[in-house]
Amino acid sequence: MGHRLSKIVTRTGDAGTTGLGDGTRVAKDSARIEAIGAVDELNSALGVLLAEPLPGAVSDCLTEVQHDLFDLGGELSIPGYNAVREAQVLRLADTVDRINADLAPLKEFILPGGTRAASLAHVARTICRRAERTLVHLAASETVSEPVRKYVNRLSDLLFVLSRVLNRDAGRADVLWRHDRRRGT
Repeated sequence: MGHRLSKIVTRTGDAGTTGLGDGTRVAKDSARIEAIGAVDELNSALGVLLAEPLPGAVSDCLTEVQHDLFDLGGELSIPGYNAVREAQVLRLADTVDRINADLAPLKEFILPGGTRAASLAHVARTICRRAERTLVHLAASETVSEPVRKYVNRLSDLLFVLSRVLNRDAGRADVLWRHDRRRGT
């Protein structure tokens, strides 16, 4: 792998195709490449969030997620390869349940906001939802493993509850949607 990464400019994609991990070439605008790109963008958004001062448990959790997302991207780049396991999905679901149990119940919808870190978690959540949509689109024509689909769905839930935790830990309330506000008058 190290040798493959030593040459960055290859010019092999100049004609609008890119190589998958199994050596096949596909169009850069294919559903598979769109899904890989969305997962990569999500991982990058998590990197930005991780650049913020975060509680150690949140940082550890997100670092593990970044590794999982790299595995997931690898799975997408090699059709038929399985890197994401059900155990990773269960770990996320357990984490969501554990963290959410310590949060006050929601009585209203919340708006993305509060602290910078919480806001970045919301941005990552929305990117995660887009990545999920690209995976659903890909799955309409090609095989996408069930653990991959579940993982991304659970991850958006995790990012939502982490945004609430980050606001709470910073002494900020959730930004509540005010359905009863005056509109345009």
